[in-house]
Amino acid sequence: MSKIDNLRLALTFDDVQISPRYSEIETRSQCDVGSRITMKKCIRIPLVASPMDTVCGKEMALRMFQLGGIGIVHRFQSISDQISCRTPDACDDIQGFYPRAAAIGVKGDYFERATELIKVGGYNIILIDVASGDNINVKRVLLQLKSEFSGVEFMAGNVADREGARDLCEWGADSLRVGLGNGSLCTTRLKTGVGVPQITALDDCIEVANQYDVPVVADGGIRYPGDVAKALALGASTVMLGSLLAGTKESPGKIEKVGKWPNEKLFKKYRGAASLETKMVHNLEEKNVEGESKPIPYKGKVERIINDILDGVRSSMSYVGAGNLSEFEIRSRFMRVTKAGQIEAQPHLLES
Repeated sequence: MSKIDNLRLALTFDDVQISPRYSEIETRSQCDVGSRITMKKCIRIPLVASPMDTVCGKEMALRMFQLGGIGIVHRFQSISDQISCRTPDACDDIQGFYPRAAAIGVKGDYFERATELIKVGGYNIILIDVASGDNINVKRVLLQLKSEFSGVEFMAGNVADREGARDLCEWGADSLRVGLGNGSLCTTRLKTGVGVPQITALDDCIEVANQYDVPVVADGGIRYPGDVAKALALGASTVMLGSLLAGTKESPGKIEKVGKWPNEKLFKKYRGAASLETKMVHNLEEKNVEGESKPIPYKGKVERIINDILDGVRSSMSYVGAGNLSEFEIRSRFMRVTKAGQIEAQPHLLES
């Protein structure tokens, strides 16, 4: 039987748009964007800072916490340094124990790291952070940690199809991280030929995850606030951000100056988790390189970016008459767009 006959079409963000509907939302401020990050834990805004060493350290985790989202503290540091990135137990308008999240791997010190993060750091969400989550190593670690630590929830991934989503749910994942080969500096698809365009990956994984009542974190491929809206409209509970948050005041790393005054420009480094630079900086094996690194312009405070994204999401919700994210998923209808439609969607000005 041919492997290429009747191939399925796979779509990504630019291939679709959300159709408007009758709305009784009078102002976008009415739209509630609170959501679940895991099966039992909620956050006030559906945005997650990626566990990359140039995205989420102590400052980013704290600021995301203050803004109502969450930052997953990266694992490319000592256990004590990762513990020191913990956020407070609560902020002024939140009662109870607010989610704290940190990443671990599946080899080496993963069990010691998880134990210290939970028992010393007070982290109550642990992300098993690997490129492909439908894997025996993830199964082993997830089953082990679930049996060892009650009251802690585990996010696992990354997956990009129904089978992977079902496996993680069956193994006890409390949250799924969905997306493979779609990061802004990721070269996985170029080097391996493996990956699924993100709209299709999300649609498939959300369909399965809903059967288990497991939230989905959409990870990768986000370039605009509209992409965040599309992911949430499909049914993702939250959206993970990497490149959009990189280069901000709160992201790890020094601000570098290029050029001389008055023409100097400010930059910060941004690198993929599987990039050669990441592996070299953290003394990891320099093999299986599937990412790039580059300086990006300094962006200032992350709050401005978060607010811009939330403005777009709430506007999208108002266009379809959704007062909360559950209604957003129910009321959203998608249509495919042509290349001409994609061009039309961009700002354009015809000269007279």
